[in-house]
Amino acid sequence: MKVGDREAARDLRKMKREAMAARAVKRYDRDPEYRFLHDRVADLFAELLRADMETLRSEKPFRISLAAKWCPSLDSSFDRSTLICESIARRVFPREAHAEYQDIEDEHYAYRVRDRLRKEVLVPLRRKLELPEVYMGANQWSLLPYNQRFAEYLGKVAEGKAKIAAGALLPHQILAAIREREGGDEVAELQWRRMVKDLSDKGKLRDCLAVCDVSGSMAGTPMEVCIALGMLISELSEEPWSGKVITFSHEPELHRIKGTTLREKMMFMENMDFCLNIDFQRVFDQILMMIKRLFVFSDMEFDEASENSWKTDYEAIQRKFGEHGYGSSVPEILFWNLKSSRSVQVMGDQKRVALISGFSKNFLKVFLEGDGPQPCASHGGGHRRGGIREARGFRLRQKFGCEKIPRKLCTHCDK
Repeated sequence: MKVGDREAARDLRKMKREAMAARAVKRYDRDPEYRFLHDRVADLFAELLRADMETLRSEKPFRISLAAKWCPSLDSSFDRSTLICESIARRVFPREAHAEYQDIEDEHYAYRVRDRLRKEVLVPLRRKLELPEVYMGANQWSLLPYNQRFAEYLGKVAEGKAKIAAGALLPHQILAAIREREGGDEVAELQWRRMVKDLSDKGKLRDCLAVCDVSGSMAGTPMEVCIALGMLISELSEEPWSGKVITFSHEPELHRIKGTTLREKMMFMENMDFCLNIDFQRVFDQILMMIKRLFVFSDMEFDEASENSWKTDYEAIQRKFGEHGYGSSVPEILFWNLKSSRSVQVMGDQKRVALISGFSKNFLKVFLEGDGPQPCASHGGGHRRGGIREARGFRLRQKFGCEKIPRKLCTHCDK
């Protein structure tokens, strides 16, 4: 760009700034509502900034507000269109309170107090607050105190002085941060702890136990969901099932999940034994104590996973529970095929068994909101083949019972 062009561009910018200032003054003079708002905003910032400067000079600078952060910077586009910084500066450094301003012209006075507002108020306060804008404006990107601030925040969360969001994440998404991000363990631990507390306070999944298939065919999202739900259910369950999980095997074992951190628990789960099918009779041999529901997470269909027919298994399981004084109160089974079709379905014709085929984030949210789909009360625990393709169907069925749900949402019943 030639010298003449640069000068022309500079003159054009100056004309635009002068025009903006003139419009701001005109609106302030002619619009009483705008003038009232402008004055109140200037009063508020001036009051807070004066108080913050006194606090900065005291022994308790940690009580400084964020007024310096949100105060418009001098000559910013907002300041040019409103002249708000001049109004704030006049209130922070009033002419009548400073002898050096008594005999100077108003234009010179405005220039000097604006400069003092920047140098003596905004800059030191923003530096004390360690605001990113200070380092960004000085092009000192490497000095941004992100890690320090984040570490302080995590410390407050651990002490219970601050909260961390967990509701937006699903269990397997929290664990994914440990695998995918270096240094993500601490955040994941706090989010996991918050999620467990929230669900525990709601009384979710207290009397449940998980059977987890960690075979190679589960690789990917099914494996991640399986491990996450297995760990979550184990932490929500009460004794004697707290912290425990059952292996997916023809010789299933009841394990206490080892490890103190999420990473250690994940590694333990990933290294558990597994087989191509499962012996449900032996699974129930491990839990001949009253439990509400058994969850099985796998990538197989129910009839393919079981070594025997469910009728044979169920009769044997019912007999064993009867021998131990539980009568016919056999725990319910929710068998979730995590690696099936894209549309989530609940179906089955096996007694006291809910079969879920497919995985979706929406369904997992519904699963966590309730205690999982429940066998149809209208049929004594049995199901007829069918499916609920919308998560709202589960909410309706759990809340009102099968007989009150529109048929298009629940095809378990022939009503």
